[in-house]
Amino acid sequence: MHPSLLLILPLVSAVVIHFFLQQKRASIAALVGTLVTAATLGLSLMLLGSENSTTLFNWIQVGDFKIDIGLKLDQLSTGMMIVVSGIGLLVHVFSLGYMKDDEAKARYFGNLSLFMFSMTGIVLASNFIMMFIFWELVGLSSYLLIGHWYQKDSAADAAKKAFLSNRVGDFGFLIGILMIWGISGSVVFDEMSLTAGTPFLAAAVLLVFCGAIGKSAQLPLHVWLPDAMEGPTPVSALIHAATMVAAGVYMMARFFYSVGIDVIPECSAMTIAWIGGITSLFAALMATQQDDIKKILAYSTLSQLGYMVMAVGLVDPNAGMFHLYTHAWFKALLFLGSGAVIYACHHEQNIWKMGGLLKKMPVTGWTFIIGTLCLTAVPGTSGFFSKEGILHAAHDKSHFLFGIAVVVAALTTFYMFRLIFIAFLGKAKNKHAEHAKEVPLIMGVPLILLAVMALFSPFLGSLIPAVDGFHPHIGIEMNLVTGCSIGAFILGLAGAIVLYKEKESDPLAGNAVMKVFRNKFYFDEFYAKLIKVFQDLVAAVVHFLDEFVINGLVVGGLTRLAQGTGNIFRAKMQTGSLQNYAFLFGAGIILVIYLTVFL
Repeated sequence: MHPSLLLILPLVSAVVIHFFLQQKRASIAALVGTLVTAATLGLSLMLLGSENSTTLFNWIQVGDFKIDIGLKLDQLSTGMMIVVSGIGLLVHVFSLGYMKDDEAKARYFGNLSLFMFSMTGIVLASNFIMMFIFWELVGLSSYLLIGHWYQKDSAADAAKKAFLSNRVGDFGFLIGILMIWGISGSVVFDEMSLTAGTPFLAAAVLLVFCGAIGKSAQLPLHVWLPDAMEGPTPVSALIHAATMVAAGVYMMARFFYSVGIDVIPECSAMTIAWIGGITSLFAALMATQQDDIKKILAYSTLSQLGYMVMAVGLVDPNAGMFHLYTHAWFKALLFLGSGAVIYACHHEQNIWKMGGLLKKMPVTGWTFIIGTLCLTAVPGTSGFFSKEGILHAAHDKSHFLFGIAVVVAALTTFYMFRLIFIAFLGKAKNKHAEHAKEVPLIMGVPLILLAVMALFSPFLGSLIPAVDGFHPHIGIEMNLVTGCSIGAFILGLAGAIVLYKEKESDPLAGNAVMKVFRNKFYFDEFYAKLIKVFQDLVAAVVHFLDEFVINGLVVGGLTRLAQGTGNIFRAKMQTGSLQNYAFLFGAGIILVIYLTVFL
């Protein structure tokens, strides 16, 4: 099987669904999208472990410069394809139940196929230009999926916010790609050649990282991701937990290993690490006071992405990719679990209006708890093994970042068990929770399969997206790092038990500090004010230029000059006197004769 089928199949699916299977053929569209994604997973498994680069066709060639559309297969890309296609398939299957009554089901599955095509292009791209093209297509498909219910103003606004936020980061990303081309003479990953100390390399690395800041929702461009929860919950599981937001981490890992880790300037690397660490901390604090079940998971995703970015900045991309791999399975499980809860509770998302769901929905409840145990890094779970790698990297390079990572680990346990105690334990707090029942089998099976992958993913070494034959350490060794990790879990769990076990309302609701966390450090309000100020300033400048410069001096000035000149001639020459007109006529004839004879 040719690897190009990985790109062709989802593209054909998107085209067929959008152009031929709309309206009354929605069920067929859903089936086509699901079967094509299953075929993509099968091909990904067949190509697992392949090591080669394939050129599909030459796109642009000017002199010695050329851009090919090609595929790069190695452990990093083939492992990432398992994550994309595996979770993509389970999301498609879950969506068959979750979206069965949606009026625009065909459009939904068509956009899912478009996303699968776009994400596959990023993963398999052999050069930066091809990656950037598919990078933008991912932005487009995420815009379409977030705004699926565009009739809701909140969904339409969230889609626009995501699109515009990503454009800011992508602008820097494009400049960074051009700088890398200028420095190395190539945009092909296998041909990039850099040496340490190259002028402008530090700036180029940070500009390339701007793309990751947008896609992976790092500070200060993090604000779009929580709002993106306005899209259907399966979309959140696919693109905002497991794949799209992880594209930034994947891109940086590919970039670092292409140019050589040894040449990455330390100042750039530590800047990346600190952005990741600060994002991780801020997002975890925000998550502690969210009441929307999807918003809690959204800020959790922000926090874990910060962990991965921090690992890349600590010049250990394999640790970041290992956590990306394990996190993809259990966070997709948690998002689909939240979708099952929302579905069973008649689209209620406030956890304080739930309660007692573990008895009503045992499959959903226990799989959600498994995902929580993995996310909170309980010893022996997948999250424990992958988080240990990041903690060790932080401990070796920066004790400050290690301290932040440990605090974030404690906060993660705190807010996740807060969610468990309020939504799944205790008694029902709402009539919808009282009448909740287990979701259909079509939605339950993906939860079970994701729970299995969440538990056993670290032991499937060949599936892990990495480079240089990376093999994670699977085991528990008591040392300072492990002790801090376990201590953070115990501390976070104790805090959740004391504050939220069997509580009917939030005991911290009136706290001033908690209000800051609940309002997300007022980032959205700050940006709204900033945009308003600059928008009003730009509007005032444009108004001045239009009214006083263009209209007043340029257009108006020329108009008045023409009018004044015309008035002068009209006043002096158009007197209505025949004698004056005869004189001017005669003078004109004499002037013409003079010019003709004497010149």
